Amino acid sequence: MATTTKIQPRALVRASGGSRYAVALAVDALGTGLLRPFLLLYGVSVLRLSAPATGIAMTVGAVVGLVCMPAVGRWLDRGARSTVVAASMLVRVLGVALLLAAPAGHVWLFAAAALFLGIGNQAWPAAHAALVATVAHGRERDAALAGGRALRNAGMGAGALLATACLAGGTTALQALAAVTGLAYLAAAALAWSVHVHAHPAAAAAKGRDDEPAPRMRALLAANVIYVFCLNVPEIALPLVLVTQMHASPVWSGAIFVANTVLVVTLQVPVTAWMSRFPRRSVLAIAGVVLTASYLGFLAANFLGHGWGAPVVAAVSVVCTLGEIIYAGSATALVTALAPAHVLGRALARFQLSTGFGLAVSPVAITALAPHGPAALWGGLAGATLLSAGAVATEKEQETRLSVAAAGREQARDSRTAGWSQRLRARRFAKRP
Repeated sequence: MATTTKIQPRALVRASGGSRYAVALAVDALGTGLLRPFLLLYGVSVLRLSAPATGIAMTVGAVVGLVCMPAVGRWLDRGARSTVVAASMLVRVLGVALLLAAPAGHVWLFAAAALFLGIGNQAWPAAHAALVATVAHGRERDAALAGGRALRNAGMGAGALLATACLAGGTTALQALAAVTGLAYLAAAALAWSVHVHAHPAAAAAKGRDDEPAPRMRALLAANVIYVFCLNVPEIALPLVLVTQMHASPVWSGAIFVANTVLVVTLQVPVTAWMSRFPRRSVLAIAGVVLTASYLGFLAANFLGHGWGAPVVAAVSVVCTLGEIIYAGSATALVTALAPAHVLGRALARFQLSTGFGLAVSPVAITALAPHGPAALWGGLAGATLLSAGAVATEKEQETRLSVAAAGREQARDSRTAGWSQRLRARRFAKRP
């Protein structure tokens, strides 16, 4: 069992890419919080588009943005790090510029803006994880990844609060928020690029893992699609259930969302550090069990009386957030630990493909299951998540057996080669006069 990682703020900032990079993350997150929660409102209020057309354009932009991930993975495997992070931010600057240039009623320009914003949003997580994995190693890397997520959630929360306060200004305020978002992305890109972090593939290959292929991670990637549903539970599933099924005040949904943000910001690093005493794969399986328990808790809350349902949902949401924290602190860290350095970019790109796909389909799945009752929604999520946790744990055993089998085959091949060499030497000796 590994020892627990100690949290040292200065070391954490250094392991995350340094103070300039931390500022870049904060500025980028602040800009994202200013616009992303209100992008639908921008399309409807400023551009006078219909809500369905706006929603479809945003969904298509997020999904099509995943197409860039194989190219991002190959770029990272050529050694680029801070340049890719900066590029993911600059692409979003272009998206904001198209948003500001779009005249009222032009859905195609809005769709193009959503596409560039989607490309940047999909490329950033893999680029950031690769950069952190280059400057930090082992459990320090895990804590740095957790610190980056906490900082990003804090910045996005602050941006969303600031944007909410400015919404009284109407369409002019939304346009101003978009312009400030573009400037924030531009400043963050400049700061990220100035860090000048670059990997050296040749040096990494010389460490002895250069002949290893990218890990398949089939069970992990499939499970991640289900795990990632938890990220949309506080934003989509709980508000939908509380308002339409429990007929509770929308204040409960807002309180749960705020509590989720605060808990992630304050507990992401400490929980990740505390869980570092266990293997990463085991921690990821534990996250699935915790999430399953929370989904069953949401299911049980539906059978309580009218006055108790909403408070119990709020209490169980804390357990769900804890599962989210454990999942977020172990999943990316596990991928970076499994992948050899020379294929890290491609492994992270594949992982982001599964994450992006899960985030894209989860709203559709949640809204489709909810009308069929609590058992369909929460029972379905609980069953799928528990199966995913089992698949994650089982894949470890399969990898162990495969490694043992591969080692046995290698040993047998070496034995055959040695025997063949000995027989060849014996024949040569026998032919001598």
